[in-house]
Amino acid sequence: MSDAALLEKYETYLRDEKKSSENTVSSYMRDLKQFASYVGTNLDSSFAEVAESDIANYMSWMKNAGKSTATVSRSLASIKGFYSHCVMSGLLAKNPAAKISPDKAAHKLPQILTNKEVELLLSQPERNDAKGYRDCAMLETLYATGIRVSELIDLNVDDVNLTAGLITCHSKDKSRAIPLYPAAIHALTEYIRFVRPQMIASEDEQSLFVNVSGERMSRQGFWKLIKSYQAKAGIEKPITPHTLRHSFATHLLENGADLRSIQEMLGHADISSTQIYSQLVKKQLTDVYNKAHPRA
Repeated sequence: MSDAALLEKYETYLRDEKKSSENTVSSYMRDLKQFASYVGTNLDSSFAEVAESDIANYMSWMKNAGKSTATVSRSLASIKGFYSHCVMSGLLAKNPAAKISPDKAAHKLPQILTNKEVELLLSQPERNDAKGYRDCAMLETLYATGIRVSELIDLNVDDVNLTAGLITCHSKDKSRAIPLYPAAIHALTEYIRFVRPQMIASEDEQSLFVNVSGERMSRQGFWKLIKSYQAKAGIEKPITPHTLRHSFATHLLENGADLRSIQEMLGHADISSTQIYSQLVKKQLTDVYNKAHPRA
């Protein structure tokens, strides 16, 4: 079977059987296509002929090309998953990546915004046209709930309960309800009742947030949106949609929320993913102490 056919079968497996998210599938296939290019160009070989040493050399090649430890480790995980599936499905005889261990990446705490920086960012959309009202509602919803950007753009109108002050977020086969603070409820109310009806291309459109064409907002579209407001606010920290998610969790923890509640709102399957915010809060306290204590 050709390498292209093996990749196609694996992509189908990720989508149809494993039910991986679109972002996960895209990431895995991007890693594997880059690996396939390396195998074909540098080794003049195929997936079936790759040896353990070839994969180790590929890891070194990526590092020499300036790829980060995290990127190299992610690529190795993609290759391991691909070969494991092929062996279990009887498509290939061996998994040459099975015994290769990834390098440990330097542990970095996530970047967050201060309360003042959040307020500055959220105040940037000017509500003098439809786009401004929509952008205000999107930013308020993201910080109010801490949901992922993929979950934000996947929201439908029926997922919002303005009366109860809740949104229902769907991720894979699970759903979770997350409360909204008053400013987010107000921004969503204005957008849904008065602005969105003018923006949608069709009355059958279910998407909560739509672009200027009246169709569902894309990840790329929202990414550009948040970067433009960062520049407008003059915030020098690099801001991504995930920055507001990290800020949401950290600010809740700073103000007394318990980790289990934050875990549920973030949709983390494992509490260990949420515990990183405890480390972040401790680091901030240490930094404040070192700066403020006269004998520090």
